[in-house]
Amino acid sequence: MKKNISPWAWVPTLYFAEGIPYVLVNTISVIMFKKMGMSNGDVAMFTGLLYLPWVIKPLWSPFVDIIRTKRWWTVGMQLLMTAAMLLGAFSLPPLAPETIASGHAPVSPFVFALVIFWVTAFASATHDIAADGYYMLALDQGQQSFFVGIRSTFYRLATIFGQGALVFIAGLVESSSGNIPFSWTVTMIICAVIFGAMALYHTFILPHPVSDHPHLSQTGSSGRVSGIFREFGRTFVTFFSKKQIIVGIAFMLLYRLPEAFLVKMLNPFLLDPVEAGGLGLTTGQVGLVYGTVGVAALTVGGILGGMAAARWGLKKVLWPMALSLALPCSVFLYLGMAQPENVWIISACVALDQLGYGFGFTAYMLYLIMFSEGEFKTAHYSLCTAFMAMSMMIPGMFAGYLQEWLGYTDFFWMVMICCFATVAVTAFVKVDSGFGKK
Repeated sequence: MKKNISPWAWVPTLYFAEGIPYVLVNTISVIMFKKMGMSNGDVAMFTGLLYLPWVIKPLWSPFVDIIRTKRWWTVGMQLLMTAAMLLGAFSLPPLAPETIASGHAPVSPFVFALVIFWVTAFASATHDIAADGYYMLALDQGQQSFFVGIRSTFYRLATIFGQGALVFIAGLVESSSGNIPFSWTVTMIICAVIFGAMALYHTFILPHPVSDHPHLSQTGSSGRVSGIFREFGRTFVTFFSKKQIIVGIAFMLLYRLPEAFLVKMLNPFLLDPVEAGGLGLTTGQVGLVYGTVGVAALTVGGILGGMAAARWGLKKVLWPMALSLALPCSVFLYLGMAQPENVWIISACVALDQLGYGFGFTAYMLYLIMFSEGEFKTAHYSLCTAFMAMSMMIPGMFAGYLQEWLGYTDFFWMVMICCFATVAVTAFVKVDSGFGKK
């Protein structure tokens, strides 16, 4: 490995690049398809399915070890996603304004765009596997500890850039041109150019760690490969043999149930006109309210959660965190009933919800780390994150159809009822005394 390449030269950009496609696939796509006239039910169902690669990525993660280097996978997936973003920019159908205004545009014109987003999703999930593995190979243990906060910060900045800046740009182009498909084409091109520049930069700047080699070339025989698959099978057996496995999986799937339903309908609720039960914000305002203020509050909540857990341990903060994740969802019940026009009131409500979610989510992540402890810690954590993705995917897929059936206010009442699921699973989990305490 070239010793003269500082981690500062590539760790921030690597994790900024890791965050952009995730936000593009799972958040920006919701706003884009909603603005282009797709119904809430179809938006939630088809963008919810885009979570699938993160659910099943443990199934193909061994291939990232066996075939090629982590660096090759990292750069290769970035180049593939750049091409996919460019294709996606020109795959958006030029729908008539009246079709978009109807709010029930057929899914068929969006098929190619959805395929492109699927490719991006699979490439992004693979990139996550490779980039995280590369990070551990390219840095020593001390550097890994030092840069863990840096990588998290730049991942969050990518979220703000995606949900905030890109959505705001789409809103500016939309207001100046009056052409919604064109506004998203321009936005996707800008995203592809920026992401492509980072991919090109990483092609030349990422170091070549000596330990970064494929297992296949290491042995030159099938013995090692079969051994890897044998160990891969053992990870599943040992994972599902853990104590409290049923309670653990229930916690992973249900702790975030209120937010899983809410998050898919949050942007459509902000965008829908007042007469349809929404708040009637513009695309640019959504970029500011949710993509900037909301993400900033989420980040602050996460920082406060980490500080609290480090001081008192997970066991003592579990209940406050569970309640802070569930109860702030009530702000959307208020917004649905009052439908305020003041953007500052709306921003404050979104900020309160995201602050509580960020604080409460800390307990979830710490529980996953605790549950993964043991012989196959890395592999088991990967399986936990698969359940984490599933917990968002399945409720999110049906959130739109439920909202269309219930209306926004009753939908938010349903979200509040789901808070009982958070409380129930929290009551059954057992946490090691002192875990997470500094």
